[in-house]
Amino acid sequence: MPVIAIYNPVCGDGNAKPFLDQHVLPLLSQHGKIIDTLVATEHAGHAGHLLVDFLESREGDISVVLASGDGTLHEIINTLSSTTLKGPRATSPIPRLHFALVPCGTANALYSSLFPPPAESDSVDYRLQSIRSFVESSRTLPLTLAIATLSSPPSVTKRPQVAISSVVVSTALHATILRDSESLRKDIPGTERFKVAARNNSAKWYNSYVKLLPAPLAGRVQVYDPAHQAFVDHPESDEADPIVDLHGPFAYFLSTVNVDRLEPAFRVTPLARTIPPVEATCELVLLRPLRDPSLSRDDPDARKAFVPKLWEVLSGAYKDGAHIDLRYGAGGEIVTGGNGPALIEYFRCGGWEWIPDDADEDAHILCSDGAIFYIEKGGRAVCSAATPKDNAGFAVYA
Repeated sequence: MPVIAIYNPVCGDGNAKPFLDQHVLPLLSQHGKIIDTLVATEHAGHAGHLLVDFLESREGDISVVLASGDGTLHEIINTLSSTTLKGPRATSPIPRLHFALVPCGTANALYSSLFPPPAESDSVDYRLQSIRSFVESSRTLPLTLAIATLSSPPSVTKRPQVAISSVVVSTALHATILRDSESLRKDIPGTERFKVAARNNSAKWYNSYVKLLPAPLAGRVQVYDPAHQAFVDHPESDEADPIVDLHGPFAYFLSTVNVDRLEPAFRVTPLARTIPPVEATCELVLLRPLRDPSLSRDDPDARKAFVPKLWEVLSGAYKDGAHIDLRYGAGGEIVTGGNGPALIEYFRCGGWEWIPDDADEDAHILCSDGAIFYIEKGGRAVCSAATPKDNAGFAVYA
């Protein structure tokens, strides 16, 4: 099977090439794995074009050694999903691509979800686990994709914009964090910049209307019940009308595929691993402040008062996903037991629609694996989960 190695020299702390030279290439050579092509990305989107060129010059399945972060894989998936190959493959679909991941990015969400990190997650042995799977067992895991379609208002004749993710699609706070964190990258190259951006946006709420769509096999939208620590059918999702309608404002709105965390210690959708889905689904966590019994309306004082509770939720994600079991007490205090409303609403669904309020500019921001998109006024974003079948799509050595 032909092998191409692609590395991003500027992602993370810029150590992709030295790590390849010192650890990855010797290990591959030791096991008789020959790299046909070794290339570096030179600009945004370059990785996808490098892979297209390689595919057009080779036949059969290929493996990709990818030393990068999640963003480079995102670029590859989106480029290949919108490209018609030339040459011998011109009449054939893109074959399944097998990725051996070398985590060199800032957060490495997909890698750290496939290989939950030990205390020393920067160790050489830890970072070589996908490579070892490639050379020893060749066990691959197909990736579920989250396909987000951003549509213009019905009055506008324009093709929708499509963003395909293998990790996260979000709006609200997470999307604004990713948008604003880019300006901090130079001075704060690590994950700390995300926390700075979060503090700067912590008092914002986002006005939108949401529809949750069931996954095909389940037939219902499912919601996590902390009392039973299990997913149950949402009470408003039935056979006659399985769609669930939600009204804002929202403080947090984030869905994942393939992962239970966005950073090694930030397990934002922990049930993706502890209660694995049996079909392609979005793991959706959201926070609606007006479920708080102590708040009755959206005003500056209420938004300011809710900030400590938002931080409690986010800090719970850093405590092995403890945020999903937090509840409100009768007076709005946060408790870990009782039968009050759950702080976080955790849904498992086939997809969702986000229809932002035209007057709320920040509600129009959408994040797809770190890439930022803007939903036009009068438009909407629709996200659905799918796993390519047979020999198509993308898989990782796990």
